[in-house]
Amino acid sequence: MNNKGLKLTDILVTIVIAIVFGIVYKLWTPVYYAVKPFGLHFDQLIYGMWFIAATVAFLIIRKPGVALIAEIAAASGEFIVGSEWGLEVLIYGILQGLFAELVFAAVRYKRYDILIVSLAAIGSAFASLLFDYYKGYLDDLVAWNLVLYIVARVIGSIAIAGVFAYYLVKALEATGVTNLVRPASKEDYDALDK
Repeated sequence: MNNKGLKLTDILVTIVIAIVFGIVYKLWTPVYYAVKPFGLHFDQLIYGMWFIAATVAFLIIRKPGVALIAEIAAASGEFIVGSEWGLEVLIYGILQGLFAELVFAAVRYKRYDILIVSLAAIGSAFASLLFDYYKGYLDDLVAWNLVLYIVARVIGSIAIAGVFAYYLVKALEATGVTNLVRPASKEDYDALDK
């Protein structure tokens, strides 16, 4: 990782990634509402899509601040294209990006493995749950239902913003696309063989 801080190119690439995911976030909303009627918080199993900008951007750029910038920019993009939740998406974006950023900071931005990415996804999930609690979305749930809600969101976050994000970036690395912003190292290629 280059420790010299973010360059303009890093910020621009992060924002482009985030805008793409901001549009994905907007398109994901109907999917979320389509699975909601199935009950048992099935919708929470796909909630992790709203955290993926932070993890994908960090895995590509690998610098401090990227996860936070990506999640804020993605939330802004979602807002601009007409989010049903209005400006609240920006608060969610700030919190989700911040909690993911804290996980990457805890390992000093030196680990890019699936465990760390999954922990960042869990961090974003807990950030969203905190704001859900503040908004009063969780007050009416009895204990077993609240546990089911939290567990489903965490599992969905790990699956989408953790595992899927990790393998998505690995696939991009295999095509050489990430070499434009971060030349692949020998370790990157060795990791693809595992």
